[in-house]
Amino acid sequence: MKTILAYGDSLTYGANPIPGGPRHAYEDRWPTALEQGLGGKARVIAEGLGGRTTVHDDWFANADRNGGRVLPTLLESHSPLDLVIIMLGTNDIKPFHGRTAGEAGRGMARLVQIIRGHFAGKLQAAPEIILVSPPPIIKGDWADMMDHFGPDDAIATSVDLHREYAKRAAEQQVHFFDAGTVAKTDPRDGIHLDPVNTRAIGTGLVPLVTKVLGL
Repeated sequence: MKTILAYGDSLTYGANPIPGGPRHAYEDRWPTALEQGLGGKARVIAEGLGGRTTVHDDWFANADRNGGRVLPTLLESHSPLDLVIIMLGTNDIKPFHGRTAGEAGRGMARLVQIIRGHFAGKLQAAPEIILVSPPPIIKGDWADMMDHFGPDDAIATSVDLHREYAKRAAEQQVHFFDAGTVAKTDPRDGIHLDPVNTRAIGTGLVPLVTKVLGL
């Protein structure tokens, strides 16, 4: 059986777009939907953390949100891996980070390098990698969430993520998937997804993952 690591932020965690709402049920999270869609041919390990960035520090939470710093530990603890799916970047474009879509793309490229370097150091073949651009954010009803992201600039920037990620995926010779083609952000907070759209990402990834792993 193949092993897949799903590495992401609150969209992978299954955060609710309803302010204060509970985490989505296990069966409604996209890693679960992907595993189910693969029909028992692979297991998917979900590693989602709210607020996680590609490679930037964020001291608003107790957890370490720097995806580049945490990734080697997770690669070590979950090895051997056949595939790593990375969906990050929404948090990179928060105003206090001052990041652009281009910088988020370079952050994703750095994560690819970290994965390859980790396994090269162990004299092992690196797993396949899929970079996933998250669905663009929209103007939401939850004022505090919108203030946290600074909606106007962040919305425009999030729309550009898929182009930057596709470019970096081609440069790094890894695979790419645009989650915005199968899922839409919920207007209740403008950032997160309802259960249907969260599951849709996992279901949408099934054909590509099947091809990449030769299932």
